[in-house]
Amino acid sequence: MGKDLLSPPGGADGGGGDDIELIDLKKALEERYLAYALSTIMGRALPDVRDGLKPVHRRILHAMRVLKLDPNTGYKKCARIVGDVIGKFHPHGDQAVYDALVRLAQDFAQRYPLIDGQGNFGNIDGDNAAAYRYTEARMTEVATLLLEGIDEDAVDFRLTYNEEDKEPVVLPGAFPNLLANGSSGIAVGMATSIPPHNAAELCEAALHLIKTPNARAETLVDMVQGPDFPTGGVIVDGKGTIIEAYKSGRGSFRVRAKWEKEETGRGGYRIVVTEIPYQVQKSRLIEKIAELLINRKLPMLEDIRDESAEDVRIVLEPKSRSVDPDLLMESLFKVTDLESRFSMNMNVLSGGKVPRVLGLKEVLREWLDHRRDVLVRRSKFRLAQIEKRLEILDGLLIAYLNIDEVIRIIRFEDEPKQKLIARFELTETQVEAILNMRLRALAKLQEIEIRREHGELTEEKTQIEAILADEDRQWKILANDIGEIKKKFGKNTDLGRRRTRFAEAKEIDLEAVQQAMIEKEPITVVISEKGWIRAMRGHVADFSTFAFKEGDRLKIAFHADSHDKIVLFTTNGKFFTLGGDKLPGGRGHGEPVRVMIEMENDADIVAAFRHDPGGRLLLASRAGNGFTVQQADIIANTRKGKQVMNVKLPDEALLCVPVADDDDHLAVVGENRKMILFPLEQLPEMTRGKGVRLQKYKDGGAKDARPFRLEDGLSWTDSAGRTFTRTKDDLAEYLGERAQAGRMVPKGFPKNGRFSG
Repeated sequence: MGKDLLSPPGGADGGGGDDIELIDLKKALEERYLAYALSTIMGRALPDVRDGLKPVHRRILHAMRVLKLDPNTGYKKCARIVGDVIGKFHPHGDQAVYDALVRLAQDFAQRYPLIDGQGNFGNIDGDNAAAYRYTEARMTEVATLLLEGIDEDAVDFRLTYNEEDKEPVVLPGAFPNLLANGSSGIAVGMATSIPPHNAAELCEAALHLIKTPNARAETLVDMVQGPDFPTGGVIVDGKGTIIEAYKSGRGSFRVRAKWEKEETGRGGYRIVVTEIPYQVQKSRLIEKIAELLINRKLPMLEDIRDESAEDVRIVLEPKSRSVDPDLLMESLFKVTDLESRFSMNMNVLSGGKVPRVLGLKEVLREWLDHRRDVLVRRSKFRLAQIEKRLEILDGLLIAYLNIDEVIRIIRFEDEPKQKLIARFELTETQVEAILNMRLRALAKLQEIEIRREHGELTEEKTQIEAILADEDRQWKILANDIGEIKKKFGKNTDLGRRRTRFAEAKEIDLEAVQQAMIEKEPITVVISEKGWIRAMRGHVADFSTFAFKEGDRLKIAFHADSHDKIVLFTTNGKFFTLGGDKLPGGRGHGEPVRVMIEMENDADIVAAFRHDPGGRLLLASRAGNGFTVQQADIIANTRKGKQVMNVKLPDEALLCVPVADDDDHLAVVGENRKMILFPLEQLPEMTRGKGVRLQKYKDGGAKDARPFRLEDGLSWTDSAGRTFTRTKDDLAEYLGERAQAGRMVPKGFPKNGRFSG
């Protein structure tokens, strides 16, 4: 039992276990996980900054090139393409390869599709493409631009996974594909998310970068205004936000659906959505809106219909003609995918090797450097071809000048090849060309043609050598090429026109939007003595009809609307806020209020009421301190509430009474049944505090208080429901200053010491 678990079987000497190798598990896991991570990053998830492709996309295009599926040829079955890709280049599942192929053909997923598909390739509703045995494909012009010059030693090739064939490491990439079509992927510990852009704008920025290598990001963003999604939409971010995103390579864009108002006559209208945000499935979007509509979360919306055919057309019917269309759309933007946020993280393989987050300028710079490298390699390849052809032409011209001797040597010498080399100082290549020459080529016209070709190639060679020796000339050629691409995909073409527009989000009151998302209906808020709360539908007139749990009874009831904020004031001086629409329904006895707010165990509810943003309240404690507070300052944004009145046990908050605009005096009654009246202006207005003394007591504390207008007199109600009023003259003996003791209450004042008996 004490034997080392890592010891080989067969004893300490390792007998019988010579082929076992001890490995450190931690080190082995680290090495293998790192290998997996690098494989995912390099070979699957991140695109190459030079051609904007991941290996699977590059292999699909290479396989289609081998199959000669150019834009002007016929289509071939996708099953054939997928078979070649997984059989020769990409040792992964056929469905994964087909999914990648399908995406390259979808005009709602790719801004500039690389594949021209024939058949069912899915749709914006999220429906899948047909199986690959039913669909056909060929390359688009964009794909041919990416492959342009691949046969001219423009890029390096490497062995395929089984070393039977070769595949390109990167494509020549004459089209700015990385930014034009975007990319997304999740690797190990990193991810990439690049939105599509307008090719003409990218070419304009690239041309500016050629002229001004140290161009500022702000200047480039003036040209590349922002993403250009294949599904259109409206970006509502500010210019400053966009510039910062392109400087760092990280940021996000708020994309909204494009909509317009259609008049229906007699003052009515409907809203028609014609473009939706990128990567949002139309069917799922409509389902979500319909679900919210059924659950009465969109009270301003009556109905939604999908009238889409080839183009998107989603019709929204408002509840009534009086509904503000901007407010309706803001409420929809808030809770549906009619507004979505596209994150940008331009994490790419810099130079095809190093994962880096690059800004707009760096991405364009690496693409331009790659294009220059391709130009140099293609020029050198063409130069080598010209030199090889000139060598042959030089040999043929020597043969024409000495044709009789050449014929004699060929006819009569045993080793004509060696004899020709020795006689005319020819190379092996030149002699092979002479020996392979047909008799008809001996015509005089053929000699003239060879001399003409020799002259043209010599001139072309001089030009290429000049290009290779002059970097400025290289950039000029690249600028011409990029200018041609800009022209081909210009904004005046169907494919090149900008689809995504820019706008500022309209200034809409967020509170109004929040209210608009709640169906307005009258409710009666009911709170019991034991702290159970509920909202009855409608304004119930007779509060005596409410039923409660055994041993419980009514404490507070009042009328409100589902739009209202319901405010609770507790004995520890805190205010809590609840939404009228969030209260439990009237069926049953409701829920304990402590479930909805974090109210201390030793606290109790003093008052509850509907919030009036312009109102004012009088707060008073049992010890007789008080102050006034604006209702705008009491709203609590969290379950923990908002401390407004500072009280310490044994003192506690006693009163929360509304103050009318024309109230000018305050009546305070103590537990000793003494009453004092003093001007309300002697009471401070605060946002938080203990307050000032309202009335002086030898023992006991405050019982009740009421703000009133002195000219109207002071009223109270007894236990029988009778109302008594004392005029200004009757109250003269009670008038005094704040913090005085006061006089005994008038005859007929309720025995419970409160103004409402």
